[in-house]
Amino acid sequence: MLALTGFGRFFLPGPAEVHPEVMAALQRPMISPWSDEGAVLFALLQEPLRRLFRTTQPVLLTASSATGLAEAAIRNAVDQRVLVVVGGFFGEWLARIAEACGKDVVRLSVPTGRALEPDRLERLLDGPPVDAVALVHSDTSTGTLAPVAELARVVRARSNALVLVDAVTSIGALPVETDAWGLDFVFTGSQKALALPPGLGLGVASERLLARARRRRDRGWYFDLLKYDQAARTSRPTQTPALSLVYALERQLARIDAEGGVEARWRRHRAMLDVMERWAAAHPEFTLVAPAGRRSWSVSALTPPHGLAVPEVLSGMRARGFTLTGGLGDLAERVIRIGHMGDLEPAHLEAMLGDLGRVGL
Repeated sequence: MLALTGFGRFFLPGPAEVHPEVMAALQRPMISPWSDEGAVLFALLQEPLRRLFRTTQPVLLTASSATGLAEAAIRNAVDQRVLVVVGGFFGEWLARIAEACGKDVVRLSVPTGRALEPDRLERLLDGPPVDAVALVHSDTSTGTLAPVAELARVVRARSNALVLVDAVTSIGALPVETDAWGLDFVFTGSQKALALPPGLGLGVASERLLARARRRRDRGWYFDLLKYDQAARTSRPTQTPALSLVYALERQLARIDAEGGVEARWRRHRAMLDVMERWAAAHPEFTLVAPAGRRSWSVSALTPPHGLAVPEVLSGMRARGFTLTGGLGDLAERVIRIGHMGDLEPAHLEAMLGDLGRVGL
């Protein structure tokens, strides 16, 4: 039986709840990250990280949130113009990052909670040329899952644009095939489906992106992806790393392997989506924002029953010992967001949903 009195009552869509074993790793003593001992530590991370991202490329580590790597992607990959898919809060977030970096942004807008379908992208790529296409795989604001493999295939077939993917709530939760799908930059943050404390950015850059970066003179210093690529290949950090978080990452990667690898982790997250969908079907007064077939395995957004305010639901769940949250931006007072990711189990989600169905009744 799962212990439902402690771990397993925290359902934010980030930061995810951190397992006690992972928290304990934070207490390890400091070492010099540039010592031989440090090199061994960073070298040991690469193979399990490559398995996680499904790539043969080095996996880059930054002491930053995922936002840092989003900016790095724009600065290193985009000469002038980027097409950004906007269907929720985080698509717009990518667009604003690109504008803040001085790039021309073409917004490809889809209705909130809907995914861009490949045929529409084909038509848009017939317009002005773009250096990159940036999109969100699993949108944390709406629980919508984009068909990234198909979209990337369209981009590669019709242009030389690089494909930049926010995989913040998909890496470690559902299939992301960095190499097989032809993705040029994929990034995530430690605090989401990897269920680590916040503060690490993890990403993979393709050879195509690195070649683009080599000819760019304004890619910056801290987020120069060529430096991070060299650091990953040599196991020598660019700057002082967030060493305690690296210890936690090492422990979590070992736990992922012990679970049966990333595929087993995917199956567990898929099972949690199944729980969510069965519950929603049995409680039609709650509505999932994302349509069937385009739902994230790691986060869901629900509209509450008519007449029941989101703050009222959240307060009622807090009284029952569960932590959920509301929406972002225009959805702030309209949806309840549930993170079912990281080390949570289907039984944890079932227990929480059992109480959610009674709130307001």
